[in-house]
Amino acid sequence: MELTLIYTIIGFGLAGWSVIANDSIQTLGTFIASKQKWFKWYTLAGAASVGMVITISYGWWAYDGDISYGRLTRIPYQEIQWYHAVAPGILLLLTRIGIPVSTTFLVLSAFASTVVLEKMLLKSVVGYGLAAVAAYVCWIGISKFINEKFDEITTHWKIAFWRNAVWVTSAFLWATWLTHDVANIAVYLPRQLDVSLLAIVLIYFSILLFYIFYIHGGPIQKVILDKTGTRYARSATIINVIYSFVLYYFRELNNLPMSTTWVFVGLLCGRELAISTMNKEYKFKYVFPLIGKDFIKMIFGLSVSVGIVLAIHYIIIPSGFGL
Repeated sequence: MELTLIYTIIGFGLAGWSVIANDSIQTLGTFIASKQKWFKWYTLAGAASVGMVITISYGWWAYDGDISYGRLTRIPYQEIQWYHAVAPGILLLLTRIGIPVSTTFLVLSAFASTVVLEKMLLKSVVGYGLAAVAAYVCWIGISKFINEKFDEITTHWKIAFWRNAVWVTSAFLWATWLTHDVANIAVYLPRQLDVSLLAIVLIYFSILLFYIFYIHGGPIQKVILDKTGTRYARSATIINVIYSFVLYYFRELNNLPMSTTWVFVGLLCGRELAISTMNKEYKFKYVFPLIGKDFIKMIFGLSVSVGIVLAIHYIIIPSGFGL
């Protein structure tokens, strides 16, 4: 077996594991938190897997075998080297200790040029800011009618409405997120997959999804549970709607990859600030440690990503270590 094929298998396997264990919790975390009390984990995993199969299969059909939805147009296929396989390994390590690292930066930085990485970073920073502002404005309005920290829903029809709304909004968010972040795994594969490779991808992703639901989200789920009300259907629905529309906007803006992690953390940041602004009982001194901790973790992950791309382009390749 050629080394290139070995590196491809290792890179694809680790990238798939890292994306499902890390970034997917951004979209499925509120779904898991609000539904695990009412449904078995394998029922939720099955629903997520069906949505994943439909979304990726449609992208494969619509984009002539490209499951990345055209996100890798600016990153042509490259022969996989050892340093490409190392990147998702680093991501997996950081994920295991609960750091919400951007898969887009950490994985794609090993493939992208410094110019593309700079554009990805700019788009992601704008996404962070837009998500934070949108969440803040929306929750300021919502907080005039709902105290998310203390209000409870008691009317039967309202309970049923919000519980069903979580299913619908989670499905839309899950599909929208996949159109962004599948590129972080597909970068290890040919840009046009045949049916057999597509089947392998779908089976592997399904296995990973069942595992992450089995462990109830893993360490990254704590980032979700630390935030106010995310265990409840109403809060989960509102988060899903705002997050999905921000991602949808940037998907339609251009085909440049971006960090959905930054958008997600920006959304939670704006939401927590809005809730603390409107609720005297929820002081800023409790909010800023949560926000600051997440932001520091993101910056750390970005620093690792930048270090990887600089090392590849200015040390490894010029020195011939990548051969």
